[in-house]
Amino acid sequence: MALARLRFLACLLAISLLPGPCSAFDTPLSDTAVREAYFLGQRHDDSVAAFFERYARHLPPPSSGPYISTVSFLTPFALMVEHSSQQSNYSAQQAQLDHRSEQEAVSIRFEILLTDNYGPFLSAPTGTRSNSPTGIRLRSSDFWRHIKFHFFDGQEEITTDSIYGEPQYRCTEDGCNLIGANVEAVFPAEAFTQPEAIIEITPPEGDPLTVDFELGSFR
Repeated sequence: MALARLRFLACLLAISLLPGPCSAFDTPLSDTAVREAYFLGQRHDDSVAAFFERYARHLPPPSSGPYISTVSFLTPFALMVEHSSQQSNYSAQQAQLDHRSEQEAVSIRFEILLTDNYGPFLSAPTGTRSNSPTGIRLRSSDFWRHIKFHFFDGQEEITTDSIYGEPQYRCTEDGCNLIGANVEAVFPAEAFTQPEAIIEITPPEGDPLTVDFELGSFR
């Protein structure tokens, strides 16, 4: 907390000399920062995984409802590292060109797992009569849309229309079962100007969650 606030106060002191809004993390990225992200991503070793662990929060399983197991806050620098790590036959010069062609963004990601009491199958009546026997139907692959996400830059709520989800399946010889979803919310990098980002998550069943990130410790 102290480091984040010191960085933010230093940023406020310099704001009159800088173009655009102030941020607790690196944005816009300098050419040097892009090169550093490029070389880190190109290592393709455990150091890359260790780097991303700094940007993730792992949560305990809930007593009921879906399991929001991991929340990640990826800054423009972290996204550049990710992009580099996914490339082959890639150069620092190309990384510079790729960065210049895109608006810097923040990606907030959620790994959501189904649980024993919030699984891939739902009980449902087989007919319209009140005494109809109970059957089973599949849970919708976009079940994540029933989870409410609220994002805060410090104490101020911010919104985005760029939120996407991708269902995850486990497949065997007997077929494929829904096991969860990966959800991503994308914001312009300048949307975050405070030293802390807070995410509130309210599942359709189970307790609400709050996850906070001290952005001053991020690149």
